[in-house]
Amino acid sequence: MPQPDDTAHAASRIIAQRIEALYGQPLAELEALADVPESTLLAALTGNHSALAFAERNIAFQLERLRELTSPNKEIGPFDAGHILDCARRIAESVATRDAYAKSTGAVLGGLRRATAPDTQPPAPPVPAAPTAAVSRTR
Repeated sequence: MPQPDDTAHAASRIIAQRIEALYGQPLAELEALADVPESTLLAALTGNHSALAFAERNIAFQLERLRELTSPNKEIGPFDAGHILDCARRIAESVATRDAYAKSTGAVLGGLRRATAPDTQPPAPPVPAAPTAAVSRTR
């Protein structure tokens, strides 16, 4: 399949930038970290990004194939008509997939914020309680 270009793959590029901004690391490094079972949210985000990018690549591939099949210099025969219909169907499915992943992943990312780094200073030791004066009892 063709590699992503700047215009046709805007949704996956935007999602990738938002994931990188959230986690503060490049997407390639985050995908390697997502293999760890404890990082389920990270795994879901990178998995959704991969599915989104695949849908965008499939749209580009099917669109190019459709252009080849409908070239002005080419005569369309009975087999070509079926291929044209198939390409159009695949484009429609990939657009729906792309839009669904972009919407759901964008919504999840919209609800997340990058956590601030914890303080590196050790907590102050607790202040001991002031001794109370002993009350003496006399009988």
